[in-house]
Amino acid sequence: MVLYNGTEDQPEYQILKLSDSYEKKQENPELELTVLVYNINWGHNKELLESCQLLKEYAQFVNQVRGFARKAPIEAAVEKAINYCIEHNILVDFLYKNRMEAVEMCIFEFDEEKFLKSEREWSYNSGREKGREEGRKENLIKNIETLMQNLSINLQEACDALGISIDEYENVKENIS
Repeated sequence: MVLYNGTEDQPEYQILKLSDSYEKKQENPELELTVLVYNINWGHNKELLESCQLLKEYAQFVNQVRGFARKAPIEAAVEKAINYCIEHNILVDFLYKNRMEAVEMCIFEFDEEKFLKSEREWSYNSGREKGREEGRKENLIKNIETLMQNLSINLQEACDALGISIDEYENVKENIS
């Protein structure tokens, strides 16, 4: 399952198939993966959002950031959205504890093109490749732990969401400690 909150117009939910991206279409592909994608942007999948308060508040927060970003630079928009959400009891605990992380994450989301360009430039420098891999591993551990904490899910569910096994997670965690 994938939760979509991008800016492109998407249906409430859809099923994506790996085989749809194959260069040569096959009637019965030997390898098939299907993923159920839910659009969690504000105003979509109301029943799903109503069933999970944390997810609903996240959608509200993202909606506020995007709204403020139409009128102000992204840094100011994120700060305004955080303040608005705290004042309106939206993601209050998370935003108090993780304000800087939320700011950085939102700024990264809105500057994705710049980030991808810098990633391509950085990849040419092979001396940094090892550092990048370590950063990815640390981010993987952080992402799994954040998923577990913020969505109140267990390790297996978090690993499943990121497409890795618990053994892979434990191996990565052991190697960076």
